[in-house]
Amino acid sequence: MLETLASLRATTGLKWTYVSPACDFRADEPRTGEYKLGGEELTMSSKGDSVVGYADYAVAMVDEATSAAPHIAQRISVVRA
Repeated sequence: MLETLASLRATTGLKWTYVSPACDFRADEPRTGEYKLGGEELTMSSKGDSVVGYADYAVAMVDEATSAAPHIAQRISVVRA
């Protein structure tokens, strides 16, 4: 995935956003409808952990794709709020 991110960064004329999940990416985590975006650095939740469920990660991706101000040509991360 690092090679893919490097390839995207080297590309011109393409709108992209690279979305990374939290360190602990849980398939069975219930959807909360709340998440927090971060950047290149490890982002922690209000509980001090780095966890996100698949459902909240998917919502974050859709929200980003439909945002009026998306993070174009950036890597962002998603953790639970």
